[in-house]
Amino acid sequence: MPTDKNRATAAAILPLVGGPDNITSIAHCMTRLRIALRDRSLVDDEALKALPAVMGVVEDDTYQIVLGPGTVARVTPEFEALVEEGRSASTPHAVTAEELQAQGAALKEAQKARNATPFKLFLRRIANIFVPLIPALIGCGVIAGLNGVLTNLGWLPALVPALSAMASGFMSLIAVFVGYNTAKEFGGTAVLGGAVAAIIVFPGVAKITAFGLELKPGQGGVLGALAAALLAVYVEKWCRRWVPEALDVLVTPTLTVLISGLVTLFGLMFIAGEASAAIGTFANWLLATGGAFAGLVLGGLFLPLVMLGLHQALIPIHTTLIEQSGYTVLLPILAMAGAGQVGAAIAVYYRLPRNGSLRSTIKSALPAGFLGVGEPLIYGVSLPLGRPFITACVGGAAGGAFVGLFNQLGTAFGSTAIGPSGWALFPLLDGKSGMGLTIAIYAGGLAVGYLVGFAATYFFGFTKEMLAELNTDPEPTAAAASTEPAKEPALA
Repeated sequence: MPTDKNRATAAAILPLVGGPDNITSIAHCMTRLRIALRDRSLVDDEALKALPAVMGVVEDDTYQIVLGPGTVARVTPEFEALVEEGRSASTPHAVTAEELQAQGAALKEAQKARNATPFKLFLRRIANIFVPLIPALIGCGVIAGLNGVLTNLGWLPALVPALSAMASGFMSLIAVFVGYNTAKEFGGTAVLGGAVAAIIVFPGVAKITAFGLELKPGQGGVLGALAAALLAVYVEKWCRRWVPEALDVLVTPTLTVLISGLVTLFGLMFIAGEASAAIGTFANWLLATGGAFAGLVLGGLFLPLVMLGLHQALIPIHTTLIEQSGYTVLLPILAMAGAGQVGAAIAVYYRLPRNGSLRSTIKSALPAGFLGVGEPLIYGVSLPLGRPFITACVGGAAGGAFVGLFNQLGTAFGSTAIGPSGWALFPLLDGKSGMGLTIAIYAGGLAVGYLVGFAATYFFGFTKEMLAELNTDPEPTAAAASTEPAKEPALA
């Protein structure tokens, strides 16, 4: 039955994005189905937004349909299957001049957008390296938390070493996965990127001296693995250009691993190690000396990063901090942005008692919001309304300042994995001041974010004109056709 539901969702989406022949690539992240299009004009945005399973759409270097965690991982394979079936069943036809012009115009606009924001595109490519690793990070993080609880309580001592191995195995080899994904993302041979990155975690590097110091296995961490694999990609591409084709299969892999490996051992591991240490030192110093202000800024700006999809660029920093201390101190602060969003949505619910459609949207999206999935509320409620998005950021800033203040007072804690937020982050919390105090501070930050987000939105989130326009019953036909009928008037 669930498979039928997911296939039905995929079948509903496909014609609204122009059909199988309009799609050139398909991928997904934690919450979004990402597709590349031949002709953007064939997409029916409003009909897509009206689908019950669709939480919103985002247009960037790819067209992104927000489906939510779990759902997107199940819908994507069905969508891919339908696209393949549609292509095999379609009858070839002659391409008209108008179609070519439309495709050329779409490609030109896409290329123009890429060239206009090279840094933004680079950050997304870095995020593409780490996003596939998130499920393993979450699973291992939860197991690590469970292992910590059993250890502290003295329960099941025979099981503790097994859980420790499960939790630590992936993290001990994460550099290999980062290297593999880096080479794949930047156009090299994925396994060569993994092979070069594996040098970093090989125990035998302890016998090597660089810059007068003995190397340590894992030195440089994921940053070193990323740099090593990226170097391997460039070496491999250089070899492909100059090595004779008859010798390519033998010479190119050898030179790629040899040259990149030597540079990694006698340069990149040391440099990346210093950079990783600097990131950890700076994060701890920032929260220890200016925790309240730092939390205010981080919590207040995180929602705009989520809206732009740039929040995933923070994954390498989180991963580096987890490698160093076992948890990232930044994630609990950033999670406060979701609390501000939830508080703002509840305020919208009470300020618009006559708008049944928008209130239904909020009621359906709030459970995901409490669990840290903010996109349904962002794209379905606060962002289209405008001002409530800003007041939600205010709530996030207040919650971030609360958590940051306790870091400044010496109660540092963080998350053992990345991905979850909101209430879903509780099982992943860890710190040096005891779980009771850690949970209490995080819960207090959520409460502050909820309350300030609610108050800021309730009192300052609407103008009189907005209330007059939005606090009405939508037309019955419009309410039946879409779960978000108030969006268009709000944008006007």
